Amino acid sequence: MKHNENWRDHRRRPHRRRGDWQPPAHWRKQRGMFFRFLFLFGLMVLLVAGGMTIVALLITRLVEGDAGTAVIVWVSGCGLALALPILAVVLAVRTFRRVANPLAAIMNAADAVAEGDLSVRVPEFSGRNEFTRLAHSFNNMTEELERADQQRRNLTADVAHELRTPLHIIQGNLEGVLDGVYEPTPEHIEATLDETRLLARLVEDLHTLSLADAGQLPLKMEPVNVADLLADVATSFSGQAEAQGVNLEVETAVLPPNTHIRGDAGRLDQVLSNLVVNGLRHTPADGRITLNAKLVNDGVQIQVTDSGEGIPEADLPFVFERFWRGDRARTHSGGAGGGLGLAIVKQIVVAHNGRIAVTSIPHEATTFTLTLPVSTSYGAV
Repeated sequence: MKHNENWRDHRRRPHRRRGDWQPPAHWRKQRGMFFRFLFLFGLMVLLVAGGMTIVALLITRLVEGDAGTAVIVWVSGCGLALALPILAVVLAVRTFRRVANPLAAIMNAADAVAEGDLSVRVPEFSGRNEFTRLAHSFNNMTEELERADQQRRNLTADVAHELRTPLHIIQGNLEGVLDGVYEPTPEHIEATLDETRLLARLVEDLHTLSLADAGQLPLKMEPVNVADLLADVATSFSGQAEAQGVNLEVETAVLPPNTHIRGDAGRLDQVLSNLVVNGLRHTPADGRITLNAKLVNDGVQIQVTDSGEGIPEADLPFVFERFWRGDRARTHSGGAGGGLGLAIVKQIVVAHNGRIAVTSIPHEATTFTLTLPVSTSYGAV
């Protein structure tokens, strides 16, 4: 847990000479609160003393007493009038200590966050009172803000990195043609065009992710036949799989006929296509990629399994992160994507109220498992 000195913004504090020390901000706030409290208490004592003086004189006149009687009445009245307030003051001081310190800490931490310091944390005081819960909530909030800010910085750096390579290639090719270094042959133009397609795909992927993050990804929801969906994806990649010597199979024998899920057929096709492309990228010749589906308790489970190189266990928690480069599936070297394919897959699945997980045995197999809800109007017959 960080101490109070971390809550102040040292960058904005001017240089002071020796002897010019000033108390920390939260001390000054507590001192101000204490003097206001002391002023109110002193005013209350004066009012009680003055009021009891008047009452003592009136009672002495009514009973025809002397000055001693007035003093006794005044002392008794003041003692009685101040006894309960003093008791209240003792309780108030204890409450002040329990309230002012955590409140001042949270106020200073909030000021630090407003100045841009997202690393600030406040002590989570012992006990189960409101301030302990407030401190815990505040720390959770700053942790999430710090994590989101770091992700934003990383995303900016990753986007710049991904754009730099194709832009340099395009620029170099065009400058080479203009300088006469390269001949503008169809092959050379096609290679340059491939880089522009890569840029266009990266921009489109970023646009898709931004819409998904904002909850505005357009989806045309309708009943989608699961068997037909898997068959269409397999047909789309059968030629590429055959050219690579990879056996692409669809297994739906255990799936009841006419099983439907509710979703956007185009987006679901995009999900499965990305997973199949990922599998083809890492499955050697004579390998196999299998698409299968079955009913489970909470929906339809679709699996895409490849017999490729697999993913190390330490890398599995990160495969759906954007631009993650822990394994080669997340880079665009050798014709791969820009590191956004699996991130888009997860966002689309979540937008369909589904789940996705991955398991892998290095050098043996990798399986992506999607669980999607069954359509209420079309189910297993």
